[in-house]
Amino acid sequence: MNRHPNRAWAVARGRRPAAALLAAALLLGASACGGRATTHHKPGTSHEQATGSNGRLLTADDGSGSRLRQVDAQGAPEVAVTARPDSEDGWNVHLSVHNFRFTPDSVGGAALLGRGHARLFLDGHPLARVYGTWFHLPKSLQRTAGDGTRLTARLYADDHTAWAVGSAPVQATTTLGGATSAPAPTATPDATAEISIRDGKVEPAPGRTEVKKGRTVRLLVRSDRDDTLHVHGYDKEARLPAGRTVTLTFTADRTGLFEVETHESDLLLTQLVVR
Repeated sequence: MNRHPNRAWAVARGRRPAAALLAAALLLGASACGGRATTHHKPGTSHEQATGSNGRLLTADDGSGSRLRQVDAQGAPEVAVTARPDSEDGWNVHLSVHNFRFTPDSVGGAALLGRGHARLFLDGHPLARVYGTWFHLPKSLQRTAGDGTRLTARLYADDHTAWAVGSAPVQATTTLGGATSAPAPTATPDATAEISIRDGKVEPAPGRTEVKKGRTVRLLVRSDRDDTLHVHGYDKEARLPAGRTVTLTFTADRTGLFEVETHESDLLLTQLVVR
């Protein structure tokens, strides 16, 4: 038998508001971030950044196992590399970047355009990951990589995918002992045509794109409707999903005049002149 029924009733009544407040707090916490709390992003990367993405993830990789993340040529990250002998040991390597900044605090996070890190390769062998513009390459590390001399710097996103333009990694190469860098041939084409299609009109107006035989051609085409890009004489084709910029890169290995057009809308985009 309860000797103090009024006291028991008062205690139970006092617990109800506390229980209600706890339930409300749990509900608020569950709905504050997409219905549940999340900590999947790395320190230095916000939740908004971690759930975003940039570029188009390709099935191809960069040759070292990292998938390519393709972006438009305009505004894409760029890199140049130089190496000069150190007075004591090895080489002092300098990376010059454009439309890019190093973000070591966000490594492992989301891929954000213009952010990430670089990797160095010596004659194709992985050498080091770089989070800044300078790197000292000791002679001992060079020997470990097989005493190679062709040094390549390649740019990567925070999620370790390789930034790419025209299905080629964004990278530059120099020879140890030299003072100048040489971008990868596929990353700097000899002829580029950027074309947009809207309401059945081609901009800029169809003209001629000239290139020497054996050089690289890059076509960047954006259409407001689904279509197919076709290069006559080379039998090169690419699907044009509506609203996306598609890049088609190839080597002009035959001379002549070749028309570039769309299949479904039958529009002339440009004439490729190879001499």
